[in-house]
Amino acid sequence: MADLILVTVADGPTDASAPLLYADDLAAVRGDGIFETLLVRGGRACGVGRHLDRLARSAAIVDLPVPDRDAFATAVDTAAGLWTQRHGVDVEGLLRIVYSRGRESDPASAQRPGAATAYVTVGAVPARAAAARTEGVAAITLDRGYSVDLAPAAPWALLGAKTLSYAENMAALRHAARLGYDDVIYLSSEGIVLEGPRSTVVAVVGKTLVTPPTDTGILPGTTQQALFDYAQANGWEVTTERMRTEDLIAADSVWMVSSVTLAARIRRINSYDFDVEHPGIDSIDLGKLVDEAIAAD
Repeated sequence: MADLILVTVADGPTDASAPLLYADDLAAVRGDGIFETLLVRGGRACGVGRHLDRLARSAAIVDLPVPDRDAFATAVDTAAGLWTQRHGVDVEGLLRIVYSRGRESDPASAQRPGAATAYVTVGAVPARAAAARTEGVAAITLDRGYSVDLAPAAPWALLGAKTLSYAENMAALRHAARLGYDDVIYLSSEGIVLEGPRSTVVAVVGKTLVTPPTDTGILPGTTQQALFDYAQANGWEVTTERMRTEDLIAADSVWMVSSVTLAARIRRINSYDFDVEHPGIDSIDLGKLVDEAIAAD
């Protein structure tokens, strides 16, 4: 805890070793809230505008009060600055924005936005992220348990919102680890590729980058969006397409793209080993392209 930076949106820097949440905070008792995770690199938080856009979108989906964009941006900048003061510009940090409905006994509403719980933390980047960047990952496909048609038919399912209720995602990752995999690619009940528990799937096909469309109920990826904007401006074709596992296997390479890990090449999908089955077919370092996109964003 000593290395954690804590900044509340209302009051600024706070002692991270002191209690923060009430026992009945809906973040803790029901997972009723949203969050964003950003990378602190080179003394600043990356992609702040995109993450605040998505925070506002998630808030609308789950009926939270509209986030005060300026207040959240100030808290993010303050937290990133404190991390950099403590560790220097060369040490990356994992910054997390948390926004919940507040206390169950006194919840926030559009009329009472101040009752919400809102804070920012910065801590160390997990070792798994650095390893995934350099070594790549083995991913297993798992059934997400819903159709690509669910999102418009069941808005209460909160598909496309980055909610705090992440137990299912963490369970999927533990299941994958027990089977010897590093990550998960979710599939719809029709077998359509969706996303990872904490990443967006991007396939490289020639000079084209392909990712699943958000109308399937997946979370819009901030890093994927930055990558596509940058890549398109630098001569790449970019597109969204519904894909199946066989489309990923047929691609030149496949990557898991996210805000903190940035880009992890998938070395194996289920039993298909890219390094064995088609080694050298793709020499593109998407990680380098993502680094450039993040720096330019």
